[in-house]
Amino acid sequence: MTFQAEREYQHFGETAGCTDHDHDLAHELSKELDALWRYDQYIANAEGCPDIQALWHDFKRQGQADVQRLKNLIAAEIEKGCF
Repeated sequence: MTFQAEREYQHFGETAGCTDHDHDLAHELSKELDALWRYDQYIANAEGCPDIQALWHDFKRQGQADVQRLKNLIAAEIEKGCF
């Protein structure tokens, strides 16, 4: 990294509202929720293409399970006072 780039990033992460692993959980939950929000539109866009619709339905089901798992882990971290 160049000296300028090092200066631009030298203070990132100094102030953190939670541990890295809890931030990672929250960040991933946000990404999963964004994807889940789009799947119904993707399914509609693939009208007439059952194989593609099946893919999006599978991703939607997996996304719902992933969101629930992330929520449960975040809740457990909050319960432990770690978040």
